[in-house]
Amino acid sequence: MKPMPLQNRVDPFGQILSSPARGTLMGNRGTLHDAEKNVVKTHSVQRWIICVLEFKGQSRELMSPGKYTELFFLDEATALAAGHRPCQECQRERALEFKRHWALANRPDDPDAVRMPEMDRQLHHERIARRRKVTWQSPVAALPDGAIFEHDGQAYLVWDGNHWSWTFEGYQQAEPCGSRTVVDVLTPKSTVRALQAGFRPGVHRSITPPST
Repeated sequence: MKPMPLQNRVDPFGQILSSPARGTLMGNRGTLHDAEKNVVKTHSVQRWIICVLEFKGQSRELMSPGKYTELFFLDEATALAAGHRPCQECQRERALEFKRHWALANRPDDPDAVRMPEMDRQLHHERIARRRKVTWQSPVAALPDGAIFEHDGQAYLVWDGNHWSWTFEGYQQAEPCGSRTVVDVLTPKSTVRALQAGFRPGVHRSITPPST
């Protein structure tokens, strides 16, 4: 009998769940697990980051005692919706690109003054309160590519004019919501502004290009 998968997969709601599906990116919110590898916290730091799966040949047992809890995401759009941002160490160029768009969109008066800790504080305020996901409302037609919203309990990605239903295994194209529909947005508001400013997140290969 196969062992149960660890509780280390993150959905767009920011929940840490168990799934046998493999992720394409890793994340870090600090040490969240106990000695039995049970997740007992939602986070232990405000610095929620997105990492590559392999970096400088580093490897270790998942959920090692006293180490940070390795989390996994379907793709970058999912990680952004959960409230994470690219890591400065293993994704330095990507982190700087995200910071540039985020700063231009959220501090247009002085974007060069923005530092990562300021972003982390703002994102933390926008993503979680009392251990629950923070959402905000918007007409679906106003959301940029890369944003993820919730409608009738299901998470959907906005991409190239289409809506894609989210699962741990990938996306499926869905019937688009009416343009006047107001939805609960899962991606933090300041991150959505960065998307509107031109940051384009990576998405899972299950997203198929539009037919021509």
